[in-house]
Amino acid sequence: MSVRVAKPGALSTLQDLGRFGYQRFGVVVGGAMDEWSHRAANLLVGNRESEATLEITLIGPSLAFAETTLIALCGADLSPRIGERPLPLHRPVLLRAGSQLDFGRRQSGCRAYLAVRGGYHVAPVMDSKSTYLRAGFGGFEGRALRKDDEIPIGADDAEDYYPELGQMLREGGDAFCAPSWAFGPSLAIAAETSQTIRVVAGQQWEALTDGGQAQFVSAAFRITPNSDRMGYRLEGPKLDLRKPIEMISEGVTFGTIQLPPDGNPIVLMADRQTTGGYPKVANVASVDLPLLAQMMPDQRVRFELISLEEAQRLYLVREQDMNLATQAIRERRQAP
Repeated sequence: MSVRVAKPGALSTLQDLGRFGYQRFGVVVGGAMDEWSHRAANLLVGNRESEATLEITLIGPSLAFAETTLIALCGADLSPRIGERPLPLHRPVLLRAGSQLDFGRRQSGCRAYLAVRGGYHVAPVMDSKSTYLRAGFGGFEGRALRKDDEIPIGADDAEDYYPELGQMLREGGDAFCAPSWAFGPSLAIAAETSQTIRVVAGQQWEALTDGGQAQFVSAAFRITPNSDRMGYRLEGPKLDLRKPIEMISEGVTFGTIQLPPDGNPIVLMADRQTTGGYPKVANVASVDLPLLAQMMPDQRVRFELISLEEAQRLYLVREQDMNLATQAIRERRQAP
């Protein structure tokens, strides 16, 4: 089984949960920008959450499926369709052999995640299928998808994983079948929305002046066009330090907020470097990283300072939600 790329879209790359264990060699972690949507899509088609999905940015590709395939699409709403019929998000969808998935105008969010039952059959590099574009390795030939690429995919039980969907497809004439239920609301946000992101004070938080601390939690910062999977550069009131700091480079993580000398914060994202020498004034609470990943250049972000204990509590609540969804889907599969 395979999927053929009829049109590549703006930026479509294979991503999983990341490449861990190699940072000491200077290899970035990478992985899906919106981990929640990535995990949800895999859950809906019965994959391990660590299996790769196709991360689709802004303008979606056109993908031709030669065989009957079970898919799920979560995250941003990029107006997916089969023919002229809209494809539902956040639920399993059984595609008839010969279907082509197309995308239209972006409605909300920035990144969509396409999972296929059985996963994408590409060779892992350093224990991960994630694509790292700057170094040109991982994923499908270390790059974004191109026209006429053929990616091996799938499992041979697509029609049987959800027996009800298999029966609907065999007995009906539709190009695809999907259940009435969905995984839940997307974390993708509308283009006009100003989003509040919760953060925990960083190691150099106290190095900010009182005015800098006040502005950090009260002002709105614009995400500049010079932002990508490595980091979001923010533009807003200049944040001042009490005195200049010369630092030895230290480890950084997804969500670290650094303050370079120009006073404009940078939020490190999935393809962040392994170390950084700028002051780390805050860290995005992991529960809000998917929200940030779905934001667009020119959108405004505000920061709300919370305690480490509250960030951990929110994370555990989110994980409980995922566990409940897993159980609910299992029960629906087993229902007559």
